[in-house]
Amino acid sequence: MERATETAQTLDRGLRLLTLVAEHPGGVSISAAAQHLSVGRTVVYRLAATLAAHGLLHHDPGGPLRLGIGVLALARRAQPLLAEAASPILRALAEDLGATAHLTVEDGGEALALLVVEPSWTALHVAYRTGSRHPLSAAAGGQAILAGRRGERGWTSSAGGFQSGAYGVAAPVLGIDGLEASVGVVALGTLDDTTTGPRVLAAATALSTSIR
Repeated sequence: MERATETAQTLDRGLRLLTLVAEHPGGVSISAAAQHLSVGRTVVYRLAATLAAHGLLHHDPGGPLRLGIGVLALARRAQPLLAEAASPILRALAEDLGATAHLTVEDGGEALALLVVEPSWTALHVAYRTGSRHPLSAAAGGQAILAGRRGERGWTSSAGGFQSGAYGVAAPVLGIDGLEASVGVVALGTLDDTTTGPRVLAAATALSTSIR
């Protein structure tokens, strides 16, 4: 039992160290990490070496601790799980509003359409390809992510952001550490924000609740 408790404590410290480094893009010194974890520098060196061996941390001699490339691999492997959780929510949104629904995530400083669901009953709708990218500031999906960074709640709308004649409304997915995402819809012609906005916001909230 004592050994199991020790192992759990080591795991807890390692995860706390990883979280600390993730919150500081410029890196974290060994001394600062030791102070944060209330442990000695030797313990931090040992934790960092283990995490670095798995590619989750990077540590140059004498330099700060930084996130390793392995974190990106984990994030990409989690994307299908996020898309799976969002699928029924986007389907309901698309059918309800008769507009193309999408889940957009921040990826490499851009807005990435991780999942797109088109309505089944409309004669015409926006064709929006999964995997499409655009600047975060270009359209409602990315703009909602930027609004979420600022702690703003509510929805964002844009016209012609990535396709002429298209109108989008999106809301940020909030409350999930490490995730910058939005749920939105895009249609040909103007959408009524007073009805579309609350519906999109409710979908974003539902997704946030489902993956917590």
